Formats: sequence, structure tokens, C-alpha cells
Amino acid sequence: MSSTAGPPTGGSDGGERRRWKLLAVTACPTGIAHTYMAAEKLAQAAESRGIDMKVETQGSIGAENVLDDNDVNTADGIIVAADKDVDLSRFAGKRVLTVGVAEGIHHPERLIERVLSAPVHEAGAASAASAAGGGKERSVGYKALMNGVSYMIPFVVVGGLLIAVSLSLGGHTDPSGGLVIPKGSFWMDVNNIGVIGFTLMVPILSGYIAYAVGDRPALVPGMIGGWIANTGELYGSKAGAGFIGAIVTGFLAGYLVLGIKKVKVPKFVQPIMPIIVIPVVATTALGLFFIYVIGKPISWVFEHLTDWLGGMTGTSAIALGAILGLMIAFDMGGPVNKTAFLFGAGLIATGNQTVMGMCAAAIPVMPLGQGLATLIRKRLYTEQERETGLASLFMGCFGISEGAIPFAAARPAQVIPANMLGGAVAGALAGVAGVEDAVPHGGPIVAVLGAVSGVPMFFVAVVIGSAVTALATVALVDLAERRRRGEAGAGTGTVGPEPALVGAGLAGPGAGADGSVLGAAAAAVAQRAVSEPEAVDAADTGTAPAEVLSGYLTERTVKVELGAADKESAIREMAESLARTGKVADVGELVATALRREAQGTTGLGEEIAIPHAKTDAVTAPVVGFARSAQGVEWGSPDGTKARLVFMIAVPEAAAGDEHLRILALLSRKLTDAGFRERLLDAPDEPAVLEVLREVG
Repeated sequence: MSSTAGPPTGGSDGGERRRWKLLAVTACPTGIAHTYMAAEKLAQAAESRGIDMKVETQGSIGAENVLDDNDVNTADGIIVAADKDVDLSRFAGKRVLTVGVAEGIHHPERLIERVLSAPVHEAGAASAASAAGGGKERSVGYKALMNGVSYMIPFVVVGGLLIAVSLSLGGHTDPSGGLVIPKGSFWMDVNNIGVIGFTLMVPILSGYIAYAVGDRPALVPGMIGGWIANTGELYGSKAGAGFIGAIVTGFLAGYLVLGIKKVKVPKFVQPIMPIIVIPVVATTALGLFFIYVIGKPISWVFEHLTDWLGGMTGTSAIALGAILGLMIAFDMGGPVNKTAFLFGAGLIATGNQTVMGMCAAAIPVMPLGQGLATLIRKRLYTEQERETGLASLFMGCFGISEGAIPFAAARPAQVIPANMLGGAVAGALAGVAGVEDAVPHGGPIVAVLGAVSGVPMFFVAVVIGSAVTALATVALVDLAERRRRGEAGAGTGTVGPEPALVGAGLAGPGAGADGSVLGAAAAAVAQRAVSEPEAVDAADTGTAPAEVLSGYLTERTVKVELGAADKESAIREMAESLARTGKVADVGELVATALRREAQGTTGLGEEIAIPHAKTDAVTAPVVGFARSAQGVEWGSPDGTKARLVFMIAVPEAAAGDEHLRILALLSRKLTDAGFRERLLDAPDEPAVLEVLREVG
């Protein structure tokens, strides 16, 4: 809730008008360059107008220059330029203007003018990302969904891996059916811990989606709503609604809380609204709505799907296997998945084991396919997603289809169709081959333990289905990312993707981005730098080199005239320059990693600046290079300017700590100073360039 008010009137003290004091918070999704560029731009704009401003940056290093209670109490207004959730509760009673981080970079003067007449933020109002609409790249709904997924992933990984380990080391097939872990055993305890992780997974997803939409009061109704969605017994269903139900309850809880916040209540009730009234009312309303309204259709679907499948018994094995595979892959633990699974499991007792064989082949396809996709096209995934992909592969081997849920929750429009396609292929192949499964479980583990007949064709079905899912996922995600980048590029005033250090790829030694071998001169420089760094230093400088930026940038890594005319050539030329320090073990891999980073999104920041970077074991220690281009290099910068000032940062995988982020933050701040950029452009030689760069710190 908010109310509008006029601009603050400057008080007087001894006849002098009091200077206005503004505060700001800047934050971007990865917390590197744009966070600090926005902070510097806002501070400069305030200083030019004689306004005091303190800016808190919420970057990858953590919150810096944190605003304390005294700052807030004496402030006339607060600007929040952020593309991620920022807690606004501490600003209650103050004028708060919330925008995307791009606005802080491109229109700081306009924001300062707007904040003086901004609405007054009241206790319990939405967080910054919700109120502001975040950045232009992603919608509020997408950010809320990703917030839930990011909190859910550890529960999926921990729960899935513990269950898989307990099954592999403590489980065995039982003559009466099923994979059994002896009761009271150590491995049963491990399994139970894993089950707890899986049980919490769905409420966590729902709760943190709700939190991102409706702030802290929405957390409790979101989590309880997710638990209800996942507990089918509460609404007469044999299976819960799974992660799809959690997404529904998460958004319902979040927007329900936002609606309740808009209700006018007496002042004496306001203090207890966020901690008692809103959580109790929202939780009760959402829970009853799900049990009595949403739960009934889910139960109806479950029952009728079972009857429908029963009528298909004896029809074409290919058709039945494809349908079961589609259902298994659709919601990975939800009512549709459970219908197919329980249908197959129920027929085992009647002597029909072929239906369970179809299900068993489809069950591991989703986690195996999604894990394989992260290996095929690494650039499409974040580092966290790639790590989750490895865990997903492991879980797939043990028939834990929930390992694919983080991918499906993050990109449902791309991942779910790909999962269903692969599941249908696996189920159909198992059906036509007559694969049988004697236990109600799936995945390679059941074949290893001897519960499957027709083992070769079972593995053929699993491998082909997983490959289909992986390839379909890569194609659909790549298409979606291209479309998104195209739409972002067509807009105006959009900041490019946040520069972020990414993992090394798989290119071989000496290979460029396209796999070609670098020129002989580059290879010679790299080899000489590795084997005889002292000789290179002496030949190139004759004296001990000057150092700036904590010693990461030296005279050996400065080029006053970049010879390259395009981005790829410029990155290669700078990589060869970095190799002269003796800290680059593989020039080709460094180039390939930097180019893969560019494929994810340009590192051109605008205002004739580019900061390409790579995190790769092709370098043995952090190193920074600088080059200047008289004509400029086309870098795809958001403002359309060619890059004339290019910094290249390379760090080894093992050194991905805070130091390189500090250097990047320092560079980003300083490069917003037009005078600093002019001095860099005018410096006549390498020593003069280094002297200017000493101003960075």
C-alpha cells in the first residue's frame, strides 16, 4: 500500500536551507558490473545536484556500504534500482522509488527527480522486484518461479542422492515384489533422511515462489499450500499434485497475500497484519480452496485415467507404451505420473509384468535426459544447473524421476514436452520388445538387481529415450533463448546480459571457439610463456614490470593499440597478451572459454567499454589485460557504441573467490567516470596507461 505526497521541503538551520539526503540500493541478478555501474551513476548525478547520497550495493561479494537505521531515518527518499528481490521493510514511512537496474545506469538524473515525489512505502508492501517489475529481461512471474526453484534444488539433490545411495548399497529385490531395504538397518535410516528431503522439496518450491510475489507474509501460506498440494490423501487422491501443484499454490498464495494487503484496516491492527492476520487468513483460505475446489478435479482425473488405461490392456503394445511414457514424464510424481505407475504396479500381481516394464523404461528418461542436456550444451545452463545436471544423471540411474523437476520447474514450456517425447519413445520401445519388470520401480538399478527380463532392449529403450529428451531439450531451450535475446535486442534502453564468470568448456588444447588451431605465433608465445616466463619478462621489459589492480594487470598485459577489427580476433589478441605473463597454460582454451561467455550474452557494457572474461583452468593465476582500439570493435553493446576500452579478466576455476569480483567491481565503478575514460584514451604509451589505471585502486 502506498500514499502519494509532495516533495520534501528543505528545513532551515540558521537561515541555511538543509541539503536533501537520498539513499539508494542497487542490485542485479549476478551482482557484478551493472550493480556497481548503477551505484556510481546515481552517486555522480546526486553530487552534480548538490544532494547527499549513500548507495548500498548488493553484489556477488555481498552487501557493501549498508544503509543503517540512522541513514534511513534522516533520508528524504530511497531509490531501489534492482533486478532481484530487495527487502523494503526497513524503508517503511519513506518515499521509495523502485526500478530496474538499467534505469539507474541510463537515467540517474530522472530517478532523482522522480524520487522526491515518489509514493511513501508502508509496512507490508511488496518487495522491490515485485513492485518495480524488475529488469526488462525477465517478468516478475519468471523471477518468482526461479526464486522457488533455486531454494528447491538443494532438497532435490540431497534427498535424491541419499535415496539412491541407500537403494544401491542397502537395497535388494524381494520375492514378494519391490526393492527392499531391511527395516531398522543403517541404510533404511539414510533412506528415511532422503525421503524427508523429497517431502520438503515441494513445499519449499511453493513457499519461495509465494515469498517472491508477496514478501515474507506469503511464505507460510505458500509452504503449507505446497504441502497440501503434495498430500493427495487430504483431498481424496492417491497421488499429490506434485511440483505443478506447488507452482499453482505458490502463485496463489503470493497474489492472495498481495490482495489482503490492499484491504484497509484500523491502525491498531496494522502491526499484527504481517505476522498474524495475513498468514492465518491466507493459509486457511488457500488450504480450504485447494482441498475442496482444486483437489476434486485432481482426484477425478486420477480415477478416470486409471479406468481408461485399464480399457487399453491388450491393445497395441507400442501405443500403450507411448501413452504410459507420456504420462510418466509429464509431472514426475504428480497425479498423471502416479496413475501410470500404480497402473503398472497393480498389474504385476496379476502376472502381467510388461506394463511395468514400459513404465520402468520411461521412469529414468527425464533425469538422464536433462543431465545429458547440460553436458551437450553447457552454455545454455548456469553453473548451478550444470551441477544439478550431474546429480540428475546419478538419480536417473536409480529410477528417481524427481531429479528432473528443477529443470521442468524452471523451463516448463521447453522441458516438459522434451521429457514427454523421450518418455514416449522409451515406453514404446520397451512395449514392442516385450520388456518385463517384476518390481514396482524403474531405472537401470532394477535391471542391475535382476528384476527385468529383456535387459538389452530395456537399456536400448532407456538410452534412446534419454538421448531424444536431451536433444529435444537443447533445441527448445536454445530456440527460447534466441527468441528472448531477439526481443530484448529489439527494445530500447535495455542493458545487456550481466557479465558473469562461467565455467570452462571442453575445447582441446590450442583450439579456438570453432575448434581450429591457433596460429604458430600465438602457440609459440603461449609455449614460451609457460616454459620460460622469466625469459619472456626480461625480453619484453628488461626491468621489473609495474603492477596495478593488485598486481593482476602489468605493463606486459597492456596494449595501447589493438590490431583486431572484430570481437573474436580481439579476444584472441588479448589472450596472447595475457600469455606473456606466464600465467596462461592454454591460450586456445582461454579464447574458447571467453567466446563461449560471449555466446551467452555480450560483455560490452556500453559507453565504448567491454570486459570479456573467463573462469578456466587454462590460466594458473588471476590475470587482467587492457587494450585500446582507435577505431573501436563491434561488441554488441546495448547502446550501440563500439568498444575502444577493452579489459580482459581470466581466473582459474580454483580461484573463483571474491578477489576477481572486487577487481571487476572497482573497474565498473571507475569506468563510469567520463574523465577517467578520456585519460585512458589519451595516454600515449603503456606506462602512461598504467599510471591512469592506478586510480582504480
